[in-house]
Amino acid sequence: MESIIRCRKCGKKMKTSRVDDYRIKVSCTCGFSEYRSAPSASRAINPHFSKESLLPLVFDESGKFFFEAERADRERKEILTLEEISMLASSDYDLDEVLKGVVEKTARRLGVDICSIYLWDGEFLVLRATHGLAQEAVGKAKLKLGEGITGSALKEKTPLFISDVSKDSRYRYFPETHEEQYRIKTMYSYPMFLSGEPFGALNVQTVVTKEFTDDELSFVTVISNLILGAVKMRKRL
Repeated sequence: MESIIRCRKCGKKMKTSRVDDYRIKVSCTCGFSEYRSAPSASRAINPHFSKESLLPLVFDESGKFFFEAERADRERKEILTLEEISMLASSDYDLDEVLKGVVEKTARRLGVDICSIYLWDGEFLVLRATHGLAQEAVGKAKLKLGEGITGSALKEKTPLFISDVSKDSRYRYFPETHEEQYRIKTMYSYPMFLSGEPFGALNVQTVVTKEFTDDELSFVTVISNLILGAVKMRKRL
Protein backbone atom coordinates (compact mmCIF):
# COMPACT_ATOMS: atom_id res chain seq x y z
CA MET A 1 0.00 0.00 0.00
CA GLU A 2 1.83 3.08 -1.26
CA SER A 3 1.99 6.14 0.99
CA ILE A 4 1.82 9.37 -1.00
CA ILE A 5 3.74 12.33 0.42
CA ARG A 6 2.68 15.78 -0.73
CA CYS A 7 4.99 18.79 -0.90
CA ARG A 8 4.31 21.35 1.85
CA LYS A 9 5.28 24.09 -0.59
CA CYS A 10 3.36 23.31 -3.79
CA GLY A 11 1.26 20.22 -2.98
CA LYS A 12 2.76 17.96 -5.66
CA LYS A 13 3.60 14.31 -5.08
CA MET A 14 7.14 13.96 -3.73
CA LYS A 15 9.77 11.30 -4.50
CA THR A 16 11.51 9.38 -1.72
CA SER A 17 15.05 8.02 -1.55
CA ARG A 18 16.77 6.26 1.35
CA VAL A 19 19.82 8.11 2.65
CA ASP A 20 20.88 5.58 5.30
CA ASP A 21 19.36 3.14 7.78
CA TYR A 22 17.73 5.97 9.68
CA ARG A 23 16.74 8.64 7.17
CA ILE A 24 14.70 9.05 4.00
CA LYS A 25 14.93 12.12 1.77
CA VAL A 26 11.70 13.35 0.16
CA SER A 27 12.07 15.80 -2.70
CA CYS A 28 9.77 17.70 -5.08
CA THR A 29 10.25 18.97 -8.63
CA CYS A 30 9.68 22.50 -7.29
CA GLY A 31 12.99 22.24 -5.42
CA PHE A 32 11.67 21.68 -1.91
CA SER A 33 13.09 18.73 0.05
CA GLU A 34 13.26 17.44 3.61
CA TYR A 35 14.44 14.44 5.60
CA ARG A 36 12.24 11.99 7.49
CA SER A 37 12.86 9.03 9.77
CA ALA A 38 13.01 5.70 7.97
CA PRO A 39 10.63 2.93 9.14
CA SER A 40 12.28 0.46 11.49
CA ALA A 41 10.72 -2.62 9.87
CA SER A 42 10.60 -3.93 6.31
CA ARG A 43 7.77 -5.63 4.42
CA ALA A 44 9.07 -9.05 5.43
CA ILE A 45 9.02 -9.18 9.23
CA ASN A 46 12.33 -10.44 10.59
CA PRO A 47 11.61 -12.96 13.39
CA HIS A 48 14.67 -11.67 15.25
CA PHE A 49 13.15 -8.19 15.62
CA SER A 50 11.60 -7.56 19.03
CA LYS A 51 7.96 -6.53 19.05
CA GLU A 52 8.92 -3.12 20.40
CA SER A 53 11.21 -2.45 17.42
CA LEU A 54 8.34 -2.62 14.93
CA LEU A 55 6.03 0.20 13.99
CA PRO A 56 2.31 -0.39 14.66
CA LEU A 57 0.84 -2.60 11.95
CA VAL A 58 -2.67 -2.97 10.57
CA PHE A 59 -3.99 -5.43 8.00
CA ASP A 60 -5.98 -4.63 4.85
CA GLU A 61 -8.81 -6.74 3.41
CA SER A 62 -6.41 -8.97 1.50
CA GLY A 63 -4.49 -9.85 4.65
CA LYS A 64 -1.41 -7.81 3.75
CA PHE A 65 -0.03 -5.57 6.45
CA PHE A 66 1.11 -1.95 6.26
CA PHE A 67 2.40 0.64 8.71
CA GLU A 68 -0.18 2.57 10.67
CA ALA A 69 1.18 6.09 10.20
CA GLU A 70 -2.10 7.98 9.98
CA ARG A 71 -2.06 9.21 13.59
CA ALA A 72 1.53 10.44 13.45
CA ASP A 73 0.89 12.09 10.09
CA ARG A 74 -2.26 13.80 11.42
CA GLU A 75 -0.43 15.10 14.48
CA ARG A 76 2.39 16.45 12.31
CA LYS A 77 -0.08 18.25 10.07
CA GLU A 78 -1.92 19.68 13.09
CA ILE A 79 1.33 21.09 14.43
CA LEU A 80 2.12 22.67 11.06
CA THR A 81 -1.36 24.20 10.90
CA LEU A 82 -1.04 25.58 14.44
CA GLU A 83 2.30 27.12 13.49
CA GLU A 84 0.75 28.73 10.41
CA ILE A 85 -2.21 30.12 12.35
CA SER A 86 0.06 31.33 15.16
CA MET A 87 2.18 33.27 12.68
CA LEU A 88 -0.95 34.62 11.02
CA ALA A 89 -2.38 35.75 14.37
CA SER A 90 0.81 37.62 15.29
CA SER A 91 1.25 39.16 11.82
CA ASP A 92 0.46 42.74 10.81
CA TYR A 93 -2.54 41.66 8.70
CA ASP A 94 -5.83 43.28 9.65
CA LEU A 95 -8.24 41.26 11.78
CA ASP A 96 -10.64 40.32 8.98
CA GLU A 97 -7.82 38.80 6.93
CA VAL A 98 -6.52 36.90 9.95
CA LEU A 99 -9.93 35.48 10.88
CA LYS A 100 -10.59 34.46 7.27
CA GLY A 101 -7.27 32.62 7.17
CA VAL A 102 -7.99 30.91 10.50
CA VAL A 103 -11.35 29.45 9.42
CA GLU A 104 -9.94 28.24 6.10
CA LYS A 105 -6.96 26.49 7.68
CA THR A 106 -9.05 25.05 10.52
CA ALA A 107 -11.67 23.65 8.14
CA ARG A 108 -9.05 21.98 5.96
CA ARG A 109 -7.17 20.46 8.87
CA LEU A 110 -10.28 19.08 10.60
CA GLY A 111 -11.89 18.00 7.33
CA VAL A 112 -15.14 19.83 8.09
CA ASP A 113 -17.44 21.49 5.58
CA ILE A 114 -17.96 24.73 7.50
CA CYS A 115 -15.95 26.72 10.02
CA SER A 116 -17.12 30.08 11.38
CA ILE A 117 -16.03 32.67 13.91
CA TYR A 118 -18.50 34.82 15.85
CA LEU A 119 -17.35 37.74 18.02
CA TRP A 120 -19.34 39.42 20.80
CA ASP A 121 -19.88 43.17 20.26
CA GLY A 122 -21.51 43.77 23.62
CA GLU A 123 -25.01 43.09 22.36
CA PHE A 124 -24.80 40.41 19.67
CA LEU A 125 -22.66 37.55 18.50
CA VAL A 126 -21.69 38.74 15.03
CA LEU A 127 -20.42 36.44 12.26
CA ARG A 128 -16.95 37.79 11.48
CA ALA A 129 -15.49 35.04 9.27
CA THR A 130 -16.65 31.84 7.64
CA HIS A 131 -15.37 29.08 5.40
CA GLY A 132 -18.24 27.26 3.70
CA LEU A 133 -21.12 29.68 4.24
CA ALA A 134 -21.95 32.63 1.98
CA GLN A 135 -19.45 35.46 2.47
CA GLU A 136 -22.20 38.09 2.23
CA ALA A 137 -23.47 36.87 5.61
CA VAL A 138 -20.30 38.12 7.34
CA GLY A 139 -21.22 41.09 9.54
CA LYS A 140 -24.95 40.48 8.99
CA ALA A 141 -25.69 37.19 10.76
CA LYS A 142 -26.19 38.01 14.45
CA LEU A 143 -27.27 36.10 17.53
CA LYS A 144 -28.28 37.26 20.99
CA LEU A 145 -26.82 35.65 24.09
CA GLY A 146 -28.66 32.33 24.51
CA GLU A 147 -30.00 32.37 20.94
CA GLY A 148 -29.27 29.42 18.70
CA ILE A 149 -26.75 26.71 19.51
CA THR A 150 -23.90 29.23 19.35
CA GLY A 151 -25.59 31.71 21.68
CA SER A 152 -26.53 28.88 24.02
CA ALA A 153 -22.92 27.68 24.23
CA LEU A 154 -21.84 31.18 25.19
CA LYS A 155 -24.63 31.67 27.72
CA GLU A 156 -24.11 28.24 29.31
CA LYS A 157 -20.33 28.73 29.20
CA THR A 158 -19.76 25.25 27.83
CA PRO A 159 -18.94 23.77 24.40
CA LEU A 160 -21.92 22.17 22.69
CA PHE A 161 -21.70 19.14 20.42
CA ILE A 162 -24.88 18.47 18.43
CA SER A 163 -24.86 15.25 16.42
CA ASP A 164 -27.95 16.22 14.39
CA VAL A 165 -28.93 19.90 14.41
CA SER A 166 -32.26 19.13 12.71
CA LYS A 167 -33.34 17.49 15.97
CA ASP A 168 -32.29 20.42 18.17
CA SER A 169 -34.88 23.18 18.60
CA ARG A 170 -32.14 25.71 19.44
CA TYR A 171 -30.64 25.64 15.95
CA ARG A 172 -30.97 29.02 14.21
CA TYR A 173 -31.07 29.31 10.44
CA PHE A 174 -29.83 32.45 8.66
CA PRO A 175 -31.18 32.85 5.08
CA GLU A 176 -28.24 35.05 4.12
CA THR A 177 -25.76 32.23 4.81
CA HIS A 178 -27.41 29.97 2.18
CA GLU A 179 -27.20 27.07 4.64
CA GLU A 180 -30.03 25.24 2.88
CA GLN A 181 -27.63 24.04 0.18
CA TYR A 182 -25.53 22.23 2.79
CA ARG A 183 -28.17 20.56 4.96
CA ILE A 184 -25.89 20.80 7.97
CA LYS A 185 -25.87 17.72 10.17
CA THR A 186 -23.28 17.86 12.96
CA MET A 187 -22.14 21.00 14.79
CA TYR A 188 -19.60 21.76 17.48
CA SER A 189 -19.68 25.22 19.04
CA TYR A 190 -16.83 26.31 21.29
CA PRO A 191 -17.47 29.51 23.31
CA MET A 192 -14.69 31.98 24.05
CA PHE A 193 -14.36 34.17 27.13
CA LEU A 194 -12.02 36.90 28.33
CA SER A 195 -11.76 37.39 32.09
CA GLY A 196 -15.05 35.51 32.43
CA GLU A 197 -16.88 37.80 30.00
CA PRO A 198 -18.37 36.72 26.61
CA PHE A 199 -15.88 37.08 23.77
CA GLY A 200 -17.12 34.94 20.88
CA ALA A 201 -17.44 31.42 19.53
CA LEU A 202 -15.76 29.10 17.05
CA ASN A 203 -18.08 26.75 15.16
CA VAL A 204 -17.28 23.71 13.03
CA GLN A 205 -20.01 21.94 11.05
CA THR A 206 -20.37 18.96 8.72
CA VAL A 207 -23.03 17.79 6.29
CA VAL A 208 -22.69 14.20 7.47
CA THR A 209 -22.73 12.89 11.03
CA LYS A 210 -19.28 13.16 12.56
CA GLU A 211 -17.81 12.13 15.89
CA PHE A 212 -14.92 14.41 16.83
CA THR A 213 -11.91 12.80 18.47
CA ASP A 214 -10.37 14.17 21.67
CA ASP A 215 -7.42 15.42 19.59
CA GLU A 216 -9.75 17.31 17.27
CA LEU A 217 -11.64 18.90 20.16
CA SER A 218 -8.33 19.95 21.73
CA PHE A 219 -7.30 21.40 18.37
CA VAL A 220 -10.45 23.59 18.35
CA THR A 221 -9.61 24.78 21.88
CA VAL A 222 -6.09 25.83 20.87
CA ILE A 223 -7.38 27.63 17.77
CA SER A 224 -9.88 29.52 19.93
CA ASN A 225 -7.06 30.71 22.18
CA LEU A 226 -5.11 31.91 19.14
CA ILE A 227 -8.19 33.84 17.97
CA LEU A 228 -8.44 35.46 21.40
CA GLY A 229 -4.82 36.51 21.24
CA ALA A 230 -5.13 37.89 17.70
CA VAL A 231 -8.11 40.07 18.61
CA LYS A 232 -6.58 41.29 21.89
CA MET A 233 -3.33 42.24 20.15
CA ARG A 234 -5.13 44.33 17.53
CA LYS A 235 -7.26 46.05 20.12
CA ARG A 236 -4.12 47.14 21.96
CA LEU A 237 -2.69 48.50 18.73
